[in-house]
Amino acid sequence: MILYAAAIFLGAFLLFLVQPIIAKQILPWFGGSAAVWATCMVFFQMALLLGYAYADLTTRRLTPKRQVVLHVALLALSLLVLPITPDVSWKPQGEENPSWRILGLLALTIGLPYFLLSTTSPLLQAWFARRFHHAIPYRLFALSNLASLLALLAYPVLIEPWVSTVTQSISWSVFYALFVLLCSYAAIASARSAATVTAAESEQPAAAVTEAPPSGARQLTWLTLAAMASFLLLAVTNHICQNVASLPFLWILPLSLYLVTFIFCFDHPRWYRRNIFLVLAAIALPVMAWYSDSLNLKLVIPIYLAGLFVCCMFCHGELSQLKPAPRFLTTYYLMISLGGAIGGLLVGLVAPHVLTGYFELAIGLIACALLLLYRTFRMAWWVALASAAIVGATAWGAGMAIDYQVANSRVMMRNFYSVLKTREYTEPVPFRSMVHGGIMHGGQLLDPEMHLMPSSYFGPNSGYGRMFASLPDAPRKVGVIGLGAGSIIAYARKGDTFRFYEINPQVVELARREFTFMTDTPAKIEVVLGDGRLSLEREASQQFDVLAMDAFSGDSIPLHLLTREAMAIYMRHLKPGGVLAFQATNRFINIAPVVASLAAEYGLTAVMISDAPESDEGAGYWISGTDQILVTSNQALLDAEKIRDNGKVLTAMPGFRVWTDDFNNLLRVLK
Repeated sequence: MILYAAAIFLGAFLLFLVQPIIAKQILPWFGGSAAVWATCMVFFQMALLLGYAYADLTTRRLTPKRQVVLHVALLALSLLVLPITPDVSWKPQGEENPSWRILGLLALTIGLPYFLLSTTSPLLQAWFARRFHHAIPYRLFALSNLASLLALLAYPVLIEPWVSTVTQSISWSVFYALFVLLCSYAAIASARSAATVTAAESEQPAAAVTEAPPSGARQLTWLTLAAMASFLLLAVTNHICQNVASLPFLWILPLSLYLVTFIFCFDHPRWYRRNIFLVLAAIALPVMAWYSDSLNLKLVIPIYLAGLFVCCMFCHGELSQLKPAPRFLTTYYLMISLGGAIGGLLVGLVAPHVLTGYFELAIGLIACALLLLYRTFRMAWWVALASAAIVGATAWGAGMAIDYQVANSRVMMRNFYSVLKTREYTEPVPFRSMVHGGIMHGGQLLDPEMHLMPSSYFGPNSGYGRMFASLPDAPRKVGVIGLGAGSIIAYARKGDTFRFYEINPQVVELARREFTFMTDTPAKIEVVLGDGRLSLEREASQQFDVLAMDAFSGDSIPLHLLTREAMAIYMRHLKPGGVLAFQATNRFINIAPVVASLAAEYGLTAVMISDAPESDEGAGYWISGTDQILVTSNQALLDAEKIRDNGKVLTAMPGFRVWTDDFNNLLRVLK
């Protein structure tokens, strides 16, 4: 018993620990987008599906001895890919499809170890049930999910803030080698007991032996319930990350709740009280639908996390009540895994190519309400009627959320990186903005006499406005990571060169189609397609007078633009006395101590400039409040009146460790 439990626990712990470890390493390569995690989740779920299919097929088709020989051989082979460090040759060049590149990278880096870890829970449960025929193996599934949960919770608190990613990979590889030894021993012990299997099976209760194989309809119900929970998990995660930031901490919270529901539902029937969770789901679904377009994240995030927990308890609770006899458990787990993979594929790969907006969450809520109706249809008539009303209320709220996205958008398009929209306003002055997810990323005044005036986050009193007003009256070369609407071009003059680095080709398309900054400016405009940091890394020194970091993932600058290695790249491209400008406007993450520590390491001065225009100033509607940080050694610029009188010099916090590609501590910079 201890042998099987230990192998399952360690395998599940490593299975879920590797997810944030590998995803965090490749996140900077693909622009820090929330879609990177969604694509990684597709890979993890597909690998899990293959693992469960392998467990089911080999358990049913191979003799115990042949199954063990095959599995031990694969375990030994998997040691050849250690340690799990992604090859830099997988870094994108700017033109590739990121989804397929991520999937290929993961397959070659962790594919075989992850596949074998995913087989552990169903395979060892099958061996356990065959060897100890009176024991019930399903509690081992709860143990497996408990180990997965502990791995996820340990990562942001005990591992990420203190251990570099290289050390994480090496340590994981060492423990994986230990797992290989433990699992191999369990396999051999199972093979040795195979001679007693026939006798053991003859002693099983008659009901367990004679129970008919699960029908196709029952298997389809297993698949649907699992797919629904997986779909909602990724849809809710995307919804949170697109409006805050694509951070491992925010990925882990929803996934942890998802796993907790597995633990509760498969540990003991007492945890899933059907009448209670049917009512809670009936309340949660319409509430989530009605708040799906809200940007009040302090309210919305708790609502969605609580709603996700309730809906997953409903799906997994119903799933646990339909579990078959132990001899059918590999088929049962296979259908659960297939459902999880389908849910992940729909959100991670299908939705970005089929839907023009973030509609999948609204669709998922309606589908879950219909599933609730299906599971309660044969109960009392008033229960079925109430469920139908819940479907109607959820559909109404979800429809309103979709209509809000469409009706308030002039243009809407979507790809791997994001949903992009333009919105138009007529009062108090005609203004058009570009919206990324739910966050505005620049805009333009539409009056022909005002169309090149600074607006949005680039107002005259912003850090950018004060910086450009204080620079010498000479031609300037400006680099900008992140194009947006191109609003910063309002400060461009004849003789200037503005060179933009933009990862999303649709941003470039929309900036040229919907805004006129790039065509009306007298300056020279250059656009480099691809991740800004990777593009700068490949280029010869550009000798910029100003290099601005204005890229965003959700409401936050991608973290790979705030590391020691990134700073070294910036300094190589900056003229002596040049200025680095960091967009620090954010509701949840305070990057000031990060930038201050980087500036101090290079002997530079960092100055925070905040602008909070009042709405009654007339311009307050189309000029946004901002926080921007200027980093430079140019004392003349720092002494300029517009900066000296409005800037706050930032000093490095004692004990604050400089962020690197290997290390960052997100918990210390949360607002």
